[in-house]
Amino acid sequence: MSRRRSNFDIPNLSETNISKYLIYFIIAAVLFMVLTSTTFITIDPGQKGVLFKKFSGGLDKDFVYGQGFHVIAPWNELIIYDVRVNEATDEIDVLSKNGLPIKISLSYRFAPIQDKIGYLHDQIGDNYLTRIVEPEIKAATREVIGEYLPEELYSTKREAIQVEILTQAKANITKKFIDLDAVLISSVELPAKLKSAIEQKLQEEQLSFEYEFKLDRERKEAERKIIEAQAKADANKILNASLTDKILQDKGIEATLELSKSPNSKIVIVGGGDAGLPLILGNQ
Repeated sequence: MSRRRSNFDIPNLSETNISKYLIYFIIAAVLFMVLTSTTFITIDPGQKGVLFKKFSGGLDKDFVYGQGFHVIAPWNELIIYDVRVNEATDEIDVLSKNGLPIKISLSYRFAPIQDKIGYLHDQIGDNYLTRIVEPEIKAATREVIGEYLPEELYSTKREAIQVEILTQAKANITKKFIDLDAVLISSVELPAKLKSAIEQKLQEEQLSFEYEFKLDRERKEAERKIIEAQAKADANKILNASLTDKILQDKGIEATLELSKSPNSKIVIVGGGDAGLPLILGNQ
């Protein structure tokens, strides 16, 4: 007697196909995510990249990838560096020329040399700030400030000291494929008694400068007055030497004629004055 097969014994083809397609979709999605993160790479503005080839030569130090979209083999690695100028601060304890302790607060700006990031990554790595920049800044600061007295650092020589620190540190840091843009001394902390003594000295120097300025101004004003008086005396001497009786008589006649033209009432007496000059008599 034959056994009748139930509908439950027949495979459901539609469910099988759906499961198969779902598995394919999951595999494709996983592959897409893997390829997206390892093959399709975008370098943002302010960044550069170097390629590490796992199976064909290692790090390509001479070729630098610029910003934008890049496609690389999934077994390789694109290492991205921020190449914008960054700023860091530090506090350094140093000794001055006369052995007094000073605390310096510094800020400095730096950035990787863009076309050398392959060499930077190969020799130092992305932690170049703590491995190279900070130690070189501290060493240069201690060496330079050790050549100056505290009052020079506190007032008159600060800018020159900044330039010296920058020059010395930059020379060493550049060799490590990093550019040092600036070093600025933001504050100087001295022992309280020393700071008070320096401030008092600076105040006295300022008062002395103001006093000397006033003396110099008065001295120059006195010289100006002497020169002006001498010039007037010389002018009068030249004028007196050039005047004759004839010239004076002609000038007197010219002046009398001009006065006679005025509308005021007057009487002109010809030959009535000294040297025969006219006299003018009037109500005004």
